[in-house]
Amino acid sequence: MRSTTPIIELRGLSYSYGNSKVEALKDINLKIYAGEKVAFLGANGAGKSTLFKHLNGILKPNLGEVLVHEEPISKKNISKVRQTVGIVFQNPDDQILAPTVEQDVAFGPVNMGLSEKEVDSRVREALELVNMAGLEDRSPHHLSGGQKKRVAIAGILAMRPEVIVLDEPTAGLDPRGAENIMAVIEKMNRDLGITIILSTHDVDMVPLFADRVFLMHHGRIEAQGTTKEIFKQPGLLEHVHLRMPRIAGVFELLRAEGLDVETKVTAADARDEILRLLNAPRE
Repeated sequence: MRSTTPIIELRGLSYSYGNSKVEALKDINLKIYAGEKVAFLGANGAGKSTLFKHLNGILKPNLGEVLVHEEPISKKNISKVRQTVGIVFQNPDDQILAPTVEQDVAFGPVNMGLSEKEVDSRVREALELVNMAGLEDRSPHHLSGGQKKRVAIAGILAMRPEVIVLDEPTAGLDPRGAENIMAVIEKMNRDLGITIILSTHDVDMVPLFADRVFLMHHGRIEAQGTTKEIFKQPGLLEHVHLRMPRIAGVFELLRAEGLDVETKVTAADARDEILRLLNAPRE
């Protein structure tokens, strides 16, 4: 049963960069609960990355507030907030700085003041979970893009946050690399109970992952709901410059031909709906 208390809450959050009069984020209100898998879906420039930088205090809103465990983020609690909410940036080179994989993953736990034994334990567990065990002595610069992303995730995971925020985690990866990253993300949620928040413009991936979707456009939340609720609205997706998932698009074409089908967004649901259609009484 989901907690009635949000782990993260945004109240009336607005933000502009520098002296710009153009708001990058406009009156954002939302709640995210422990254990959820949440996707922020939007085209490039929708404001997803800017929003994410507010979730652990990298950016400070011009208006409104961000609450973690019902406490507004402040200078007083920023260290605690960043142990609760970890962020994995879109480009892993922005956060992988150490000369070896092991040293990089150990950076966070070391700075938390943990013992050498505890640091070693956390590094080992994190690398095993992201399937990078055995590469501890490898230079991060010699890794593939997908491997770098997994090291970046391990570095956050080793600090054992309650929430991990991932900005475009599959960007720039081939299909197999993207599949591997998503498998790691699913495992963190399923096995460790970590709340997962990710951003993407990949409409085909979101139905396979998310419990809830926040649809972003020009710095606003245009809509929120389950994947079924969001993806049954082709007009809404077109408005925010996104398309229907390919599977859903097939069902929309069938509906346009007059067939009595319900739009589905995953392969499993599509199979069931097609079987229902094939077994329906013929007139």
